[in-house]
Amino acid sequence: MADTTSLELRSLVKSDGIVELSLARVPVPTPADDEVIVRIEATPINPSDIGLLLASADIKALKGSGSGTQTVLTAPISPAALRALTGRLDKSMPVGNEGAGVVASTGASPKAQSLLGKTVSIFGGAMYAQYRKIKAADCLVLPDDATPKDGAAAFVNPITALGMVETMRAEGHKGLVHTAAASNLGKILNRICLAENVPLVNIVRSAEQVEILKRLGAKHVVDSTQSSFGDDLFKALKATGATLAFDAIGGGKLTSQILNGMEEAASSTAAETVIWRIPPFVTS
Repeated sequence: MADTTSLELRSLVKSDGIVELSLARVPVPTPADDEVIVRIEATPINPSDIGLLLASADIKALKGSGSGTQTVLTAPISPAALRALTGRLDKSMPVGNEGAGVVASTGASPKAQSLLGKTVSIFGGAMYAQYRKIKAADCLVLPDDATPKDGAAAFVNPITALGMVETMRAEGHKGLVHTAAASNLGKILNRICLAENVPLVNIVRSAEQVEILKRLGAKHVVDSTQSSFGDDLFKALKATGATLAFDAIGGGKLTSQILNGMEEAASSTAAETVIWRIPPFVTS
């Protein structure tokens, strides 16, 4: 591999209440026997990435200086938000949970060397970079006809959706409600629930999103912007028996509408109802 340095996107929260975004030039590390160096070619922007990158700063007050790879962006952070960030003050942090690219160099092990030139998807932080070192065993090899863009988001959303279904089973529920059903995560959850015959109530916020999910085979889709939302939600909850909701929105009256709908739909059986709020950094 010809390149000896790599650019990494860094986020630095300063003690004076400023977040600074910049590109750091770092050496490309030498892989150990069981490691590979991946040339990153595609990464998604998950809400969790945005949380680390921007650190609750006021983006409307964003300022830039320099140019090219020397560009630096700064934005102020409110005192209240800064108090929650004490653990990362004055520490330059790499960003990016997951990504995909081509293995550019490898260590000496047969497993690592077998990946040379392969397109792989990887997870583990510091993915907003030109190169990333990682263990060969942690690489997900993509099909020969897949591009890095195809596999860039292979971990965060799928694992989250699978976790929702497993939580439902572990707690003895038989159906789910999801409040960001038209998101990438919501579409993945819909596919899993269809494949595993899990009743799912998909809550969306427009007629267009209803049609998108219907085309994907969703059986119960309700639009929270419609005047009939309360009745539509009740019917979907009654049909599915869903008593566990993952609220990816937070705030407003939606949570109480779901709880009231569950209580009404399940009143004859007195079924337990549970709401789980998902922090914004888990969905996309």
